[in-house]
Amino acid sequence: MSDSIDVDRWRDELESKRAEKDEFFADHPQSPIPPEERDEFDGLDYFEPDPAYRVSATATVHDDPEVVLMDTTAGREMRYLRVATLEFELDRDDEELEDGTFELAAYQQESPNEQPLFVPFRDKTTGQQSYQGGRYMELEPAEELEDGTEIVVDFNLAYSPFCAYSDTFDCPLPPEENWLEVTIPAGERDE
Repeated sequence: MSDSIDVDRWRDELESKRAEKDEFFADHPQSPIPPEERDEFDGLDYFEPDPAYRVSATATVHDDPEVVLMDTTAGREMRYLRVATLEFELDRDDEELEDGTFELAAYQQESPNEQPLFVPFRDKTTGQQSYQGGRYMELEPAEELEDGTEIVVDFNLAYSPFCAYSDTFDCPLPPEENWLEVTIPAGERDE
């Protein structure tokens, strides 16, 4: 983890966000859990919080964002703009896991409204320990992105799209440029 944080406080905040999400999934009318399955729902499964997967990424901003058509789980295409590329390093203590420098593209929909950066990705847990359609992160930079801006990418906040819980949703699939050839055991996982 490249920036210094209070790990205990970070872990408490992460656990609190996870508890809030479990409550939403269990009780809220807009929960993706089908109503007939909510009584049995006892919370989402997560990898253990690991600060090694909270990294600082350097942004390269695309002034003239390219349109990217993402396939969806329902066989359609959704238009996004590739607005930035985020480069980060992973340094793990576990010798079996690869270290290295990686890149993820960050997208936004074509919309005049401010919106978080959408970062869909696949990694070596996809389809085994995590949802087969990949996982998502939404990043909200503290300042306007410019080349060289440092932004925190916390894979512990990676989540499965609603499609993982119900076929009634249509979700974009991570494009091939966001397929990481590394294991990211952080965030939501499959049961």
